[in-house]
Amino acid sequence: MIDVARFIQGLPKAELHLHIEGSLEPELMFDLARRNRISLPFTSVEAVRAAYAFSNLQDFLDIYYKGAGVLMTEQDFQDLAMAYFRRVAADGCRHVELFFDPQTHTDRGLPFRIAIEGLLAGMAEAERRFGVSSSLILCFLRHLDEDAAFTTLRAAEPYLDRILGVGLDSSEVGHPPSKFARVFAAAGERGLKRVAHAGEEGPPAYVREALDLLHVDRIDHGNRALEDPALVARLVAEGMTLTVCPLSNLKLCVVDDLKAHPLKRMLDLGLKATINSDDPAYFGGYLGRNWTETAQALSLSRAELVTLAKNSFTGSFLPPDAVSDHLAGIDAYLSSNS
Repeated sequence: MIDVARFIQGLPKAELHLHIEGSLEPELMFDLARRNRISLPFTSVEAVRAAYAFSNLQDFLDIYYKGAGVLMTEQDFQDLAMAYFRRVAADGCRHVELFFDPQTHTDRGLPFRIAIEGLLAGMAEAERRFGVSSSLILCFLRHLDEDAAFTTLRAAEPYLDRILGVGLDSSEVGHPPSKFARVFAAAGERGLKRVAHAGEEGPPAYVREALDLLHVDRIDHGNRALEDPALVARLVAEGMTLTVCPLSNLKLCVVDDLKAHPLKRMLDLGLKATINSDDPAYFGGYLGRNWTETAQALSLSRAELVTLAKNSFTGSFLPPDAVSDHLAGIDAYLSSNS
C-alpha cells in the first residue's frame, strides 16, 4: 500500500490550467490593498474566506474580479507569481503553463505592460529559485466582445515572443467559442498555441466549436464532453488533452461529490486527462491537494497516477526534448520508489 500523498508529492508533474489571478490568497490581497491604499469590500481575511461559498461560475467571477483590483504594479504581479510558484514547487511541480487575464487589468486602467512585465519577472525568478519552468498564456474574457479581444491581441504584439498561446475563459454559458473564431485565427497566424475553456458549464457543442472553429490545441475542463459518445471517441482519436480541475468542479457545483468526479471515467475511456488547480486560492487547493484528494476519492491506482503525470507533460507545449527529459524523470522516480 503506497502512501498516496507522499508518492504524489514526489511525482514530477506539470500544471496546465492555472489562472494566476486566481492564486491571490486573502492575506496577500489585504497586503496589496494596504500597499496600494485600496479599500476592500471585506473587513478581514476571514470575511473574504467566508465569501468563497459559490453556487456557480458567475458567483465566483464576481468576487474574483473584485479581488484582482488590488494588483496595481509590476511588483504586485511579481509577488503574486512568486507566492504561487513557492506553493506549487513544494507540490512536486516541474513546469507550469499559466493563464493571465490582461483585460481584467486594462479595463480598470492599467497599461498592458504592468501585468505581463511583473509576471514574467516572477516566472524568471521562480525558475532560478525553484527550478520550475513556465510559459504564459494570454486569455480573452468571453463575456466581452471579439473587438475587445482583438484590442488585447494588438496590445500583446510587443510581447508575442514571450507569450506561448491564447486562451478563452470567464463566463461560459451564453458565450460560445464561435464568438471568438476570428481572433483565434489571428492568434494562430501569429504562431500562438490555442486553448479554450469548454464543457465546464457549457454543453458538449461548445467543445465541438472549440475544436472545429477555434482549432484549439488543448481543451480546458471538457467534463461535459462525456455526454456525447461520438465526441469522446473523437477526443480519444485525436489525443486531445483535457485540463481537468477536480476541486474547482466541486467548489462550483459542477459535481456534487468528489467521489462522483468523472476523472477516473475519463481515464478508463482513454481520454488524455490531467489534474490541475484552476483558481486555487478560491477553490480550496493547489496542485498537490487536487491530486491527493482526487486520488483518495476515486481510489486511483499508482498506474493511473503515473498516467496522469505523464499526460501533464505530453499534453504540455514543451519542446519534445524537454518532454522526454521530464518523462525520464518520472521513470527515475518510479525506479527509486518501486
